[in-house]
Amino acid sequence: MRRQARFFMGSVVMALVAVLVMGGTAQAATWSSSDKWGTWSNGGYTVRNNVWGGGAGPQSIWANSYSNFGVWADHPNTGGVKSYPHSAKHVGRQLSGLRSLSSSFNVSRPGGGAYATAYDIWANNNAYEIMLWMNKQGAVGAIGSKETTVSVGGHTWDVYRGSNGANAVFSFLRTSDTNAGSVDVLAVLNWIKNRGWYGDVTVGEVQFGFEITSSSGGMNFAANSYSVASS
Repeated sequence: MRRQARFFMGSVVMALVAVLVMGGTAQAATWSSSDKWGTWSNGGYTVRNNVWGGGAGPQSIWANSYSNFGVWADHPNTGGVKSYPHSAKHVGRQLSGLRSLSSSFNVSRPGGGAYATAYDIWANNNAYEIMLWMNKQGAVGAIGSKETTVSVGGHTWDVYRGSNGANAVFSFLRTSDTNAGSVDVLAVLNWIKNRGWYGDVTVGEVQFGFEITSSSGGMNFAANSYSVASS
């Protein structure tokens, strides 16, 4: 785990940590943190600030619930992912034992910077990482090489397959950006299985958030709603 860097931005950051601006009205968030590893448990989900990348700037997370959270982030215009603030739901079930696994989301995001709004789904104790990019901005790209374009789970994706050195990564990049919708996650996971890229894996966490590479000057990201349902 990388050494934690601390940033001090005076009263501006303190206000951003403590206050959420919604509809022009300042309201105190239920939870907030400027700690890079800040976490909060709510409703069976875990919300994480998750500033994990090298060369990151300050980032403050807030949440009113697992479903409604966001960050203010000021990461420099350099390459490499700096953070992945997200809300996560642990599933912990084998693929063949799931009858359904779906999720819905609604986000507000900046028009600048470099980032992707994405699901990060883990399987077999993090041996497999499945990313579903719902939108992207700026100079960002998927790991590996493009395999195909497919319509599955309610969306059309460009599919990339590769490795980050620690685990296999399957990235599904939506062919057009969207800020709201629902995804049949189980259909996507079964599509990967049917390609022979993995077997009857155990699904771990379904995470959703913002994979931020740069947001120089300070930018706001918000999940207005997010939820996961399984049976």
